[in-house]
Amino acid sequence: MKGLEVSILPLRDVLLENSKARIDSGYFAKGAIEAESLVEALPNDTFGALASVFRKGIFDIKAETYVAPGEGVPFIRITDIKTGMIQKQSTAWIDHAAHALEAKTGLRFGDLVLSKTAYPAASIVNLPECNVSQDTMAVRLSAEAKRRYRSGFIAAYLNGKQGLALMARRFQGNAQQHLSLDDGKSLRIPHLGLPFQQRVHDVVIGADRQQEAVTRSMLLAEAELLSSLGLANWTPPEPLTYAARASGVLSSGRLDAQYYMPAKEQVRQSLRALQGQPLFERVDSIREQWVPERAPPTMRVRNYDVTDALVPLLDVEKVPSFAVDIGSTKKVVRDGDVAISRLRAYLKEIAVVRTCDDIPSVGSSEFIVLRSKDDTISPEALMIFLRSAPVQTILKWCQDGSQHPRFSEEDLLSIAVPDAVARVSPQITQIVQEGFAARSRSKKLLNAAKRAVEIAIEKNEAEALAYLEQQEEAIKCPFLLMP
Repeated sequence: MKGLEVSILPLRDVLLENSKARIDSGYFAKGAIEAESLVEALPNDTFGALASVFRKGIFDIKAETYVAPGEGVPFIRITDIKTGMIQKQSTAWIDHAAHALEAKTGLRFGDLVLSKTAYPAASIVNLPECNVSQDTMAVRLSAEAKRRYRSGFIAAYLNGKQGLALMARRFQGNAQQHLSLDDGKSLRIPHLGLPFQQRVHDVVIGADRQQEAVTRSMLLAEAELLSSLGLANWTPPEPLTYAARASGVLSSGRLDAQYYMPAKEQVRQSLRALQGQPLFERVDSIREQWVPERAPPTMRVRNYDVTDALVPLLDVEKVPSFAVDIGSTKKVVRDGDVAISRLRAYLKEIAVVRTCDDIPSVGSSEFIVLRSKDDTISPEALMIFLRSAPVQTILKWCQDGSQHPRFSEEDLLSIAVPDAVARVSPQITQIVQEGFAARSRSKKLLNAAKRAVEIAIEKNEAEALAYLEQQEEAIKCPFLLMP
């Protein structure tokens, strides 16, 4: 049995806190049993006992319920919490009416979201208010629990080695694993000292502040770019009726009214009026494919999905996969490329590829991969241009399809890119890279918080605090001293 992971325990222990009489290997994984033993040795409470609200997210949400960011309430899905912190800049939004109708799962800053489907994950709510989807659970601590626990500490614990192992132990199912409400409530939360909890909570909130710096940098970069184009105050017209020439309809091959929305043509003309070149003259569209069946099965590959591009950076933080585990043909991406998803333009799944190692990188076939012909416009500046309101207006009205709306590569590459983008490229690049640095600090802080909780559980709080202080000094985030 050398090399195998085997758990051996007395028969009398098999049914301990095992009301469903599970005997599958997932429930008795070695890491899960070790985590259970460590947490049970400490004062602890079940998650359900700490919660005044512990509910499944909204089951039925209609397409027309979604609204533009800022026009309703953020709607948290499982992909928003997979990093351990809600990615605020990439959440979907639902209208206020749907939020009010589902007020029972409405959450506010400091509450918690737990994954219910596919894989274990959790996050503190770092938004003023939000609601949650059916693949998550909404958790709100009771008034008594808030006196004894800090939600940032609970989030760090659930994303750490022991918390993830205990969540994973409770996931079950064949086609798609899930966590039931009762199993979620049965999770044990260690009751560590309140000063230690508060320190961890503060670091988690500090990580969120760094994430906000990323969002601010994106907004600042776009404002700088639009100002250089003279489009800072432009708003798209949306008339109820309009006309299009028959010749244009015949040449485009599109009969849908949205393709001829005046806002799209107005932006196109505004960009063409400025001195510049169409996108296809500035970049190459890379169609190189990577076929997993042609690669060695144990080859390690960094495989980016379109949802990874919700954050505008595809970097080495992505955990590599083995070629044998990748089930479909992908597009090759390289350091310095810009990947833009042609699917659902409103999600702005557009990111710079910044990898600096020898592990090959590939992306979803839904990506259009752009590689600059020269260095006049940096990948960061191009990414901001593609995410900007004028370009997004063009892509919005170029989409075709209802269930999975897409824009074409031809429509994208025909967009005019003014020379002004090149002139402002150095400033945009600096702003964006400062945001990327803040994102890196955010990840490091969150990882430090998780590791500190692990040390406190495995050893003691004194060692955990010493580790946390060391990491804060290394990351150098003076804002953590703010009240």
